[in-house]
Amino acid sequence: MAAPFGPGALPMRPALLLAALLALGLAARAAEGPARRMVAAAHPLAAEAGLGILRAGGSAADAAVAVQAVLSVVEPNATGLLGGALLLHWDAATRRLAGYEGIASAPAAATARLVEAADGTRVGAATVARSGRAVGVPGTLRMLALVRADHGRLPWRDLLAPAIRAAEEGFPMPPTLHRVLAARAVELARDPEIRALFLRPDGQPLPVGTPLRNPAQAAALRALAEHGPEALYAGPLARAVLEATAREPVPGWMTEGDLAGYEAKRRDPVCATAFGRAICSAAPPSSGGVAVQQQLGMLDRLGISRLAPDSPGAAHLILEASRLATADRRRWMGDPDRVPVPTGPLVAPAYLAARAGLVDPARAMAEAPAGNPLERHGALPAASDPLALAGTSHVAVVDAAGNAVSFTTTNNLNFGAERLAAGITLNNGLTNFAANPGPAEAPAFNAMAGGKRPVTTMAPTIVLGPDGAPELVVGAGGGARIVDSVAVAVVEVLAWGADARRATARPRIGAQNGEEELEANTPAAALAEPLRALGHAPQVVEMNTGLQILRRVPSGWEGAADPRRDGVAIGD
Repeated sequence: MAAPFGPGALPMRPALLLAALLALGLAARAAEGPARRMVAAAHPLAAEAGLGILRAGGSAADAAVAVQAVLSVVEPNATGLLGGALLLHWDAATRRLAGYEGIASAPAAATARLVEAADGTRVGAATVARSGRAVGVPGTLRMLALVRADHGRLPWRDLLAPAIRAAEEGFPMPPTLHRVLAARAVELARDPEIRALFLRPDGQPLPVGTPLRNPAQAAALRALAEHGPEALYAGPLARAVLEATAREPVPGWMTEGDLAGYEAKRRDPVCATAFGRAICSAAPPSSGGVAVQQQLGMLDRLGISRLAPDSPGAAHLILEASRLATADRRRWMGDPDRVPVPTGPLVAPAYLAARAGLVDPARAMAEAPAGNPLERHGALPAASDPLALAGTSHVAVVDAAGNAVSFTTTNNLNFGAERLAAGITLNNGLTNFAANPGPAEAPAFNAMAGGKRPVTTMAPTIVLGPDGAPELVVGAGGGARIVDSVAVAVVEVLAWGADARRATARPRIGAQNGEEELEANTPAAALAEPLRALGHAPQVVEMNTGLQILRRVPSGWEGAADPRRDGVAIGD
């Protein structure tokens, strides 16, 4: 094993290190089941923490808290307790599906343009995206506190114990974290805490398998275990967040009042019918949930189940549906507390039938237009794109009582603002607002304003079977590619009869990321020429998505984690 470097790489308990290394060796390649209870997450230690909570009598909600806390330690690039999140919860006893929202919000002092300083001078987008200015008021922990209050059983000290253990005793450098560090080593080395935890003296990432510890995050987790989640929103931990946000370059707007006043929300999921199932996803400010519903509704109406999964015809329909959903997402999505998002009309059967009617099975559209679900006259809201696209993590949990959680959590870009507070990655969630707020007479629905939530493509989804209970618990990481990953996985299972393993491993195809994309080094790449003959312009690219899925089978549950990352699905 490589020798450790720096304070973040110290000896760890041999048994824990061996177990973690063995788990990493099996990660994402084991689709376990059938099981009575199951957890799928992007890291083996996180999944094991969740399953341990279930075995100790905790609920699916309790397990989700434990998994997130461990991911904050072992997957600091994608997620953490200082980020944002969306969660769906199925209560088996009441047969009720509930939604929770904890998106990182704009501080009260935020202006419409992230790249514009108070004196009107512009700041480079690349600089501001990795600065204190881009940090949103974190919502993940307060959202989890709300979920736990509604559905949890175990005390915070039990839920946070696995994360404390991982931070104090250590864990091996995971391959995905190493890959992210290598891609931005020069930029990440500018932050002394990140450099000390994850990089060698020469600025390159520590080798895969190197034991890592995070004493600062361990101390923060101990404070949360003792005092509860509010310790993050006031007192020493809150001051650490504000101090890190206020550092140059481009200090942020966040204040003590912003932290203290953050409110997690209960938001009813948005549901629509496709493939004979009720497909339920997170509601706005998630644009991803509506886009998933739209794609599935269109693909069902277009008869994709009659086509072979790897055929050019199926790929053509997926790309066209993705393009149409993207156009609507860019125009109509925003914070529903601030703008009149037409959620219901966007997933109405007649509207989806009309949108599907725009698709020619033999030719790509020259341009995929946004629709007008309200038949609104006059100026429509300006279409908008975020300043930056994101990387994220997904967690899926089912407990023995049948309760289920689909939970997507993010720092936004990998490593967020590229700075830590109390050893925890700070998000750069404000880059999800519109890069251009649009004209004054018809501003973008997703224009930034103080206290507002930005749009996110996160799309935690639960598919209800014919009996009205969860059949699929699914979601993904991967920025704008989340929508296509989730939609195609659901098609794979419901239209083509795939199991969980095949659905997670399926080559990625989509157009939510700004251009038509086919996953490199997979059979999808061979579709490029046939698709070009239909008028498409696909790019063949690597797609580091992070899909997790649990699927109900007659004897219990099966699950799988995305082989593109380090995750695993485990159960008993």
